[in-house]
Amino acid sequence: MNDSAGRAGGLLRGRVAMITGASSGIGAAAARLFAAEGAAVVLMARRERELNELAARIDAEGGRALAAPGDVARSEDVRRVVEAAVETFGQLDVAFNNAGWGTAGTDLHETEDAVFDQVMDVNVRGLWNCLRHQVPAMLAHGSGSIVNTASAAGVVATGAGAPYVAAKHAVIGMTKAAAAEYGERGIRVNSLVVGCTRTELIEGVIADHPHLEEAFVARQIQKRMADPTEVAEAALWLAGSRASFVLGAALAVDGGLTAV
Repeated sequence: MNDSAGRAGGLLRGRVAMITGASSGIGAAAARLFAAEGAAVVLMARRERELNELAARIDAEGGRALAAPGDVARSEDVRRVVEAAVETFGQLDVAFNNAGWGTAGTDLHETEDAVFDQVMDVNVRGLWNCLRHQVPAMLAHGSGSIVNTASAAGVVATGAGAPYVAAKHAVIGMTKAAAAEYGERGIRVNSLVVGCTRTELIEGVIADHPHLEEAFVARQIQKRMADPTEVAEAALWLAGSRASFVLGAALAVDGGLTAV
């Protein structure tokens, strides 16, 4: 069973939470944590088999999960998942917009258009699609909490490729704009400034570029990468009522990367 299962408090008890990028890494860790804290979780990602396996695992641990495969870059997919959340569980209270994509740093002048387009489609258009469909579902019952996964690359140039840096700056900007628009209407919108986290995506980058692991670790004051659960815990706090006066924030969960 999830180590967090049955924790006192149930920070998301009775809530319905949609999580994108849920098939692995931070998204999967958040799915299990949110479910352990009482939320019914709606899991969105492109990898259907992994998504179904995670949903089955959550159900086996006593939680409630709906696997809803889809691509955040497609507005129709996001609309369908939000509708499924409302139809299955009655409403949508929380969204953790975690889906993202990037590549190892390539000089700007050598970056192909296709790479730029995919980074923007997943990280920026994907978030745009999520907000456009999640907000109306939350406005329907007058409250909600949205957490968007940004990156230390959204605050400083971390050595990642220029399209990724630009995209994650856009995530933080869109978060602030949405917080300003909807805060008075009961919807809190915040972002996480995430540092190097040992996810499947990062492991894949390291496998292709072994020298990058030392560089990733060296940037952190603690000289290690985060575990996905450490980031998920921060998302849980922002999503829940204990962060009730926090909106438009870019909360650093980056091992001190942006502190120096």
